[in-house]
Amino acid sequence: MQVDYSIELGAEDPALEFPWASDDGRVRYYDLKQHPDLVLNIEEAREHSELSEFLSRINAASSPLQTAKCDAWFTPDLSPEEEIFGASCKFVCYVDLLFTVKDLQTSLEKHEDLARDLYYLLQRAPEMAAGCEFAVRRCYYNQEQDPIEGFYITAYVTGYGDSEEEARQRWAIALKLVKHALVQVTRVGR
Repeated sequence: MQVDYSIELGAEDPALEFPWASDDGRVRYYDLKQHPDLVLNIEEAREHSELSEFLSRINAASSPLQTAKCDAWFTPDLSPEEEIFGASCKFVCYVDLLFTVKDLQTSLEKHEDLARDLYYLLQRAPEMAAGCEFAVRRCYYNQEQDPIEGFYITAYVTGYGDSEEEARQRWAIALKLVKHALVQVTRVGR
């Protein structure tokens, strides 16, 4: 599995306002940490049981992380860098990850440490047509009385194949590896 991480804090890089809602209010943040049953309100989680399982585990009471946003999709569009997988299509998801403790939310060092620890741990994963990338980005935590500027990590997980089924199977395996890696590196203590 190919693994990478990056720090994306430039003015043009993506940033997250948390909590969030779409302009029309149809899609929004659900606090799965406090209300695990709300995972059923997330369309992508209903459509992809593997993603539902991932969200449930990362938002478990014992986890120092929570999720803010996710998406999943299939596409035949591959970048030139992805040609190394020798595949004709891919299945991709992303999940935005946030620390639950305020002091950690504002620590760039802790976010970099987490991304780097995941990178080194997942480097040992078996060779397969899959990849994951962790991007540390800026987050604007809009707590009602005390707004703060901090950070979050977007985790991209991709499976490649010559059919949607094959790409999705490889994605599911990679997502499970990322889930276990997150549990392992956050268990050590942040």
